Amino acid sequence: MSHFSYRNGVLCAEDFALPNIARQFGTPTYVYSKAALLENFGAYANACKKHGRDENSALVCYSVKSNSNLAVLNLLAKQGSGFDIVSGGELLRVLAAGGEARKIIFSGVGKTRDEMRLALSHDILCFNVESTAELQRLNEVAGQTGKQAPVSLRVNPNVDAKTHPYISTGLKENKFGVAFEEALDIYRLAATLPHIRITGIDCHIGSQLLDDAPLLEALDKLIELIDRLTQEGIHIHHLDIGGGIGINYNGDQPVAVGDYLSRLFAKIDAWRVATHNNRPITVLFEPGRSIVGNAGILLTEVQFLKHSPAKNFAIVDAAMNDLMRPAMYEAWHGVQAVNQREAKAIIYDVVGPVCESGDWLARARELAIEEGDLLAILSAGAYGMTMSSNYNTRPRAAEVMVDGNQAYLIREREKVEQLFALEKLLP
Repeated sequence: MSHFSYRNGVLCAEDFALPNIARQFGTPTYVYSKAALLENFGAYANACKKHGRDENSALVCYSVKSNSNLAVLNLLAKQGSGFDIVSGGELLRVLAAGGEARKIIFSGVGKTRDEMRLALSHDILCFNVESTAELQRLNEVAGQTGKQAPVSLRVNPNVDAKTHPYISTGLKENKFGVAFEEALDIYRLAATLPHIRITGIDCHIGSQLLDDAPLLEALDKLIELIDRLTQEGIHIHHLDIGGGIGINYNGDQPVAVGDYLSRLFAKIDAWRVATHNNRPITVLFEPGRSIVGNAGILLTEVQFLKHSPAKNFAIVDAAMNDLMRPAMYEAWHGVQAVNQREAKAIIYDVVGPVCESGDWLARARELAIEEGDLLAILSAGAYGMTMSSNYNTRPRAAEVMVDGNQAYLIREREKVEQLFALEKLLP
């Protein structure tokens, strides 16, 4: 969180003091650092360049579901990013933000016919197909539109990412992908379908990985499958290893992106030399959290301090509808007082006003605060705003991007009237 630091006892985003954001835009508000976003994306882009990979041999496809604000997408598109989407809505977001359709990969287990048609009409880079039924539907829809659908098969390698079960996606019992043992037969089927064009192979085993060993184990299994496909005359043009690299939430020490990519490229290069494989192959990545997670905080104001014999509560104006991760995953987010006080710290649970016992943002945190103080919920740039809701008819938060000493409103706070504008009374 080097881009969020104290200056004269006040927490700042880059060179902009957070109290000024609260005064100008209100709370709760998501605040992002442009410099942090560029630095995190650059870790991937620079590692690719270091190992001699240009855009034709390595493509970073930012995972839109982690944070889909148009300003974030536009900033990354200008850096040459591709995009990993999971819905037709995300496709339209990327295009509205200036992203290139030919750099879009479409993941997800439940693509509708309308979504397939939409993606085909824009000539996206690839569909990551996750079942035989989806493959057959895509062949049918592509035939109706007079196109060939470019596909890679999302292979489930049954590798344990050792993360929270809700964000582990590479085991046999997960809904994602096709079983490794069945993949060869499904590729054979795909090769016979007239409106399918096989372009790649895909894998994504989970999120918030601190160690790259599971990712490299999954890569070994993909390489094994590529060799078997090659023997059958089915040629793979890109290898998508997915995303999953974690961030620091609570003293976590994730593997450095550059170190991970060095090991990955070394393994790929050694394999190609050993097998005399001279065919060009592009390596794709799908990072999300590792780009945007530590680039954002949730700014909130303390409404009440409630003391009871069992616990002390800091009741703030942000809630589980604004940041779902603690209630959903029991996820840890660091909490810092925006203005440092000399008073003795007290242990508080930081909770919101939503009428649910699960409405908490942090538990048992030592804070020296008073009513009206501001708190920063750290590492909230990923899966914060994108998972937010209007539960309890609460307008979703504003979003602000800080660039040096300037703060820009990149999403207005919703108004209550907008929340029921589409609803109709009975006659």
